[in-house]
Amino acid sequence: MVPPPLAVVAGAARALASADLPADRLRALCHFLRNALPAAEVRFRGGARRSDRLVTGETAIAPAAVVSVDIPWRTGRSAVLEAVDSARPPAELRPILDTIASMLAVVLPALESDEPDDAGLVSRLHRLTIDSLPVGLYVVDHEYRVVLWNRKRETGTQGLRRGDVIGKRILDVLRRQPPGVLQAEFDRVFATGEVRVSEQDVHIGNEVRTYRTSRLPMRLDGTTVSHVITIGEDVTETRAIQRAMHQTEKLAAVGQLAAGVMHEINNPLATIGGCVAAIEARLGAGVEPVVKEYLEIIESEVTRCTNIIDGLLDFSRAGRAGGAFEPTDLNALLERTLYLLKHHQRFRRLKVTRDFAADLPAILGNGERLIQAAMAILLNAADATGGNGSVTLRTRPQADSVVAEFEDDGPGIPPDLLPKIFDPFFTTKGPSRGTGLGLAICYGIIADHQGQLDVRSEPGLPTTFRMTLPIAHAVAA
Repeated sequence: MVPPPLAVVAGAARALASADLPADRLRALCHFLRNALPAAEVRFRGGARRSDRLVTGETAIAPAAVVSVDIPWRTGRSAVLEAVDSARPPAELRPILDTIASMLAVVLPALESDEPDDAGLVSRLHRLTIDSLPVGLYVVDHEYRVVLWNRKRETGTQGLRRGDVIGKRILDVLRRQPPGVLQAEFDRVFATGEVRVSEQDVHIGNEVRTYRTSRLPMRLDGTTVSHVITIGEDVTETRAIQRAMHQTEKLAAVGQLAAGVMHEINNPLATIGGCVAAIEARLGAGVEPVVKEYLEIIESEVTRCTNIIDGLLDFSRAGRAGGAFEPTDLNALLERTLYLLKHHQRFRRLKVTRDFAADLPAILGNGERLIQAAMAILLNAADATGGNGSVTLRTRPQADSVVAEFEDDGPGIPPDLLPKIFDPFFTTKGPSRGTGLGLAICYGIIADHQGQLDVRSEPGLPTTFRMTLPIAHAVAA
């Protein structure tokens, strides 16, 4: 198994500190990297990086097979670290080599001196490894004083410089939690020696980010807990992917169930409806009022069940959109959706504002299914605002995708309901106003287009549904 990048960086630090002679340390580093990357060859050499073909013995190696990084050594001196024919893609390999080159820039002056300071060298290597971690890390002692604060903590959302926090009580430095709550978390680790993991949602501007915090016991003497290491990691994207996967699996399971029973239910419903019509025709105008009322109730309920079955049919097809996918102008598609809704009873009193980006890249999609998805979101906005509010439609490019946002000025969605809104049959409108399938169908349609649908909402604030769809050339690639 190929080790992860962080393991490679940590192993490189150990290799550099493993031997006595400088040349042996560099050989140990190259040997370790050759196995860990893995690569046909890893070499360290003096001089500038070469852009021509690399020749090893009689074999010429194409430049694409060589990834090299410069190592700033000292004034007038330079060195290069090269990896030949690595199994890792260049996009992953180069950051690893850049990090190791930063290590070498720190330790090369000590390695080439006659009497290298081994203790200082190892200390610098350990510090550089900690600073290279892509997660925030700090260490506190029993007095809750900060004794280590890595580079990621300096460049994180709070932006606290190392020199401003080292030696201070962490309770006086961090303010996202009440001091008593934060102290209790450290006390728990000091007392039990257990690893504590928690997650917290943090508002940064208009965005909510999810951070996972791990607190680990540290024992300098090997017995009692002397320090607590805290690692903070942004897991927003990871949690979004997990929620999307969970939602897709749930929709797929319900879709399979719906496909298996909907036709069997439709047949008896059609029979019941036909019998009601036959009874009404036989009784004629002289039917008793109470009998007529009962027949109307039966007919109404049959119609409602038929509508649910039709929704299930749409739901089961959401992940298997029929028709061709072709380059589509999303702005034009949204205009078409608004035109179709113009005279809809639930939509016609709604104020609509357009904020469409010009020269929007085309997406690859099925226009009719995407109109169905956009219509479901807009009708949901109409219901949320009581039909008398406003909705803003925005489009914009974003990397290899196009984003469409639907923002309404309704009352917002309570936090306990927010995770359920894409669930099949979930609705707050009551049994006579919806089946709870509209947004679930919409979610399936967007997933079928390799896109993503999410929602941002809080009580008392506008609700925004965001539809992200890949542009045509990105899908084709």
